[in-house]
Amino acid sequence: MEQLLIKEKSGSNYVMYELTGSLNSYTASEFREKVFENIKSTAVLVDLSQIVSIDSTGVGIIMAAFNDGEEYGHKFYLMNPSPSARTALEETGFISIFEFIHSVTEID
Repeated sequence: MEQLLIKEKSGSNYVMYELTGSLNSYTASEFREKVFENIKSTAVLVDLSQIVSIDSTGVGIIMAAFNDGEEYGHKFYLMNPSPSARTALEETGFISIFEFIHSVTEID
């Protein structure tokens, strides 16, 4: 069975999630809950460097979190997407809307 490991870290003006494994319809519920709760009150950073696959559910959560961030006035960042994560995001045609960073020091 596929797994998604989530490490949560907090900074002074953000919450970061380090994801490892597969982000899909079977593994996404905990990630969805955490992101949608935190984007209401702070910036959210998602480290995708250890993602091995993302399906349409995972991409949908990322897109919805970005939109919620816009609505609540908080930034949503993606950090160091793995090749498979980048491909999944590129396939949406909306990759240019996301803010990609390489380090937490780039957070506004």
